[in-house]
Amino acid sequence: MDKRSKGRRRPKKPAPPKKEIAIASYQEETRVAVLEDGELQEIFVSHESRRSIVGDIYKGRVQNVLPGMEAAFVDIGHNRNALLYVGDIFVEGSRQRERQDITKILKQGQEIIVQVTKDPMGSKGARLTTYLSLAGRYLVLLPQVGTVGISHKLSEEERARLRKAVDEVRPKDIGIIVRTAARDAEAAELRKSLTYLNKVWRQVHRAAEKKRAPAILYQEPELELKVVRDIMDASYDRILADSHRSFRRIKHYLKLVAPSLAERVMRYADEKPIFEALDINRQIRDALSRSVPLPSGGSIVIDSTEALTAIDVNTGKYVGNKSLEETVLRTNIEAVAEVVRQLRLRDIGGIIIIDFIDMNEAKNRRAVLKALNQELEKDRTKTYVVELTKLGLVEMTRKNVSEGLIEAFGETCPACHGRGIVFREP
Repeated sequence: MDKRSKGRRRPKKPAPPKKEIAIASYQEETRVAVLEDGELQEIFVSHESRRSIVGDIYKGRVQNVLPGMEAAFVDIGHNRNALLYVGDIFVEGSRQRERQDITKILKQGQEIIVQVTKDPMGSKGARLTTYLSLAGRYLVLLPQVGTVGISHKLSEEERARLRKAVDEVRPKDIGIIVRTAARDAEAAELRKSLTYLNKVWRQVHRAAEKKRAPAILYQEPELELKVVRDIMDASYDRILADSHRSFRRIKHYLKLVAPSLAERVMRYADEKPIFEALDINRQIRDALSRSVPLPSGGSIVIDSTEALTAIDVNTGKYVGNKSLEETVLRTNIEAVAEVVRQLRLRDIGGIIIIDFIDMNEAKNRRAVLKALNQELEKDRTKTYVVELTKLGLVEMTRKNVSEGLIEAFGETCPACHGRGIVFREP
């Protein structure tokens, strides 16, 4: 052994974060929290009176066809008609998003099968597509197309293995997306998942033949099962459920689709409410605040309008002990992680403008943009980032499909009607 290396210890790799899912059940509401090392990353809320309908499949009736909007309003049995754009209509033999004349595809009174891609929000109805899909733990079934897609979050070697396994079990006329959760899944597990999804699709097809529009043909599972299906993997240490019903349902589901994870489901039975015991309610209250502090003393300020969300990064009292440029860079890098966490936590969608603190050096602007893109890889929601400008502005878009944190836990102020100002009489 080299004398110089004697006694030296290799630096330990940082331990992976402790990840858990906590489920709180109330009389008319279910809340599901995703945590990493006790820090709240995502929160999902389902009200009995207004559950999310994203993923549900309906037999709808076309009410109006609007050539000027290249869209149609469809009655799916809810209070407001839902909106279907021409680019979201599946036409046999054509490519998705290929420009079509909507008046040649849809007629008033026509019955069509549609799937909800976005919940009703405010005065707007739900958003629809006729590109249907059924999600399972490992696979997403695409009954109208014959293509195979595999999650890009998997290694090339794993993608090649899964493609071979899927080709062995799928009918050639059925399309499939292989999800990230399929990492290390055996061919038998994929076959089991595909068999189940095919069975569900046949049930949807039979229901569509029997029912008159408007009618529901398929409903996504309840919130806690949907979150476990879409998020839970071997990196999670536990699922804590405070109701016997949720505990039993999740345990049963995982025994069917991922038996090795079933033992990680635990029943929370302490007197103290689960969201109080895990400090989740305090973190929700903090996330509803306009200003969010950063560890170094800076802060980010979040303002949402009908048009866009603006996020401002401030140094606050932090002055650092090096040059101004290095202080600004450090604050901006620190802000990146919190900005992305808040986007996920609040489920902010649409156009987002991030006003980072101005930096003079191009390499520092590139470093901030790189950090932002790396952090956004943790976000399951689709995002698109535009280059950081000299003024420190980043334009980005984020697709959200359901109500965010503000909508889930707040309501418009009756005094100022959402203006944020109470005017006095002139």
